Amino acid sequence: MLERPVPELPMTAITLPAPSALLLIDLQCAIDHPDWGVRNNPHAEARMQALLTRWRQRSWPVIHVRHDSLETGSHYRPGQPGHAFKAGFEPQTDELVIAKHTNNAFVGTNLEQRLRRAGLHSLVVLGVITNNSIEATVRMAGNLGFRVQLPADGCFTFNRRDWNGVERSADEVHAMSLANLDGEYCSVTDCATLLAALGQ
Repeated sequence: MLERPVPELPMTAITLPAPSALLLIDLQCAIDHPDWGVRNNPHAEARMQALLTRWRQRSWPVIHVRHDSLETGSHYRPGQPGHAFKAGFEPQTDELVIAKHTNNAFVGTNLEQRLRRAGLHSLVVLGVITNNSIEATVRMAGNLGFRVQLPADGCFTFNRRDWNGVERSADEVHAMSLANLDGEYCSVTDCATLLAALGQ
């Protein structure tokens, strides 16, 4: 099956409340294991790092969500090499790390309470996997009343078969997941638009 290019999103000016929290989800070495399949957005890490750098320059809150899998065979299980954060996404000493055991960063964690206590109502979400932990977390954040920005080029996923057994490319899976979220649970944007909103 030929992969069709994902259409570029139109540049639309946005504003980010100061401060907004940057939520980095599951950016651990496990995501690079070949078992996952063929991914999309090969430049996602570089774009996510640009946003992370800008957040740190502004001293805005950065929250790392780390998946501590309870499954024996998971590359995300504590004690496995894949459990470590990916190079370039290691938390700094003043940055919050939230450990989760499910695909939703709000389930079984104190993320919501930490955000509300800090008066943080605006989130920018980055990470993996678009149709799994990203979608589950963004849906919950939207339902809880948080304002969420999700850059389409700041997350990625992998090819998979749909319910009818049809092989879908990573770009197709990614695009469908974003369509499920945009306008109801979040605003889908891109990293360049967010950087522009931050004055870069």
